[in-house]
Amino acid sequence: MKTSQSDLRKLLTLPISIKASRLAAFATVVALLALGAQAQTNSNSQATPAPADKTPVPPAATHAPHSDDAYVIGANDVLAVNVWKEPDISRSVPVRSDGKISLPLVGELQAGGQTPRQLEVEITKRLQNYISEPEVTVIVTDSKSQKINILGMVSRPGAYLLTSSTTVLDAVAMAGGFKDFAKQKSMYVLRKSPDGTEKRIPFNYKEVIKGKNPDQNIRLQAGDTVVVP
Repeated sequence: MKTSQSDLRKLLTLPISIKASRLAAFATVVALLALGAQAQTNSNSQATPAPADKTPVPPAATHAPHSDDAYVIGANDVLAVNVWKEPDISRSVPVRSDGKISLPLVGELQAGGQTPRQLEVEITKRLQNYISEPEVTVIVTDSKSQKINILGMVSRPGAYLLTSSTTVLDAVAMAGGFKDFAKQKSMYVLRKSPDGTEKRIPFNYKEVIKGKNPDQNIRLQAGDTVVVP
């Protein structure tokens, strides 16, 4: 609302009683306009929503990690058997030389020759007689059965985890290659037979990498020892 100078002059020339009433009315109008503007500002501020929190919400943690489907359990391996919400049954157990383990309620069962996933299924079946919908996880915490030894003139001699496709050349690479003066033509693999005897398998590195006698680059088995003189 705008008031011109001529309007103000007219107000000043009016009698005092009329002038006072006009000024009071004018002040009331100005106050009402101010209150309306304030109310409009407040309503706009309330209507504007606060920016949404875009921080991603992490997914709920799962209580049963997946186990290995390829690894074959063997004697002397150490297994962590976890039964969800059953601490009295969950424990770390070694695989005996006969390939068996023992667990509360489950009893004795064959672990050797099975994958962790297969063993989970077997333990779950046995626990169903005692526990409603048991959830079982089996993890190999110490793989002592599926290892090979690499000895002699290599950079990092020692024991290494065996996979299903590890060859003699792979073993040399895992051990960091040869040291100076290694007799690469006179390498061999020591392998124990089921009857306890030991077999010596020759390996000529120089010939194999040239494409000669590729059959010497055999797949290694658990317990094999690669010797580099």
